[in-house]
Amino acid sequence: MQHRSKALLLATSLLLLSSYDASASSYASRLGGKLGNGIANVSTGFLEIPKTIRATNRTEGPAYAATAGFMTGMVHMLGRTLSGAYDLATFMIPTKPIVDPDYVWQNFDKETTYRSTWQLR
Repeated sequence: MQHRSKALLLATSLLLLSSYDASASSYASRLGGKLGNGIANVSTGFLEIPKTIRATNRTEGPAYAATAGFMTGMVHMLGRTLSGAYDLATFMIPTKPIVDPDYVWQNFDKETTYRSTWQLR
């Protein structure tokens, strides 16, 4: 019972923190957006493994997805989790997320990429 309530609290928190208006121009909105993005990416980075396996399976086939897709997913998991930790540590500077897409659940069929530069929101 207690585990279920913690999971519900986490899911509600992620939903509230990640549902900001990306075009909002106020400093507080941009900080909240970066903070929410950081929390979401730290807590859901592990989903990069099945996401990458699925995307690799569609383009390269199941054997490649089970091997190289799994390893690539591990790299993306590390990248997304560390990027989220970076966003949490620097949320006072409103930059765009390093990973693309911003959240792991956005465009689940697209392999994750990384922006080459830091840009202000």
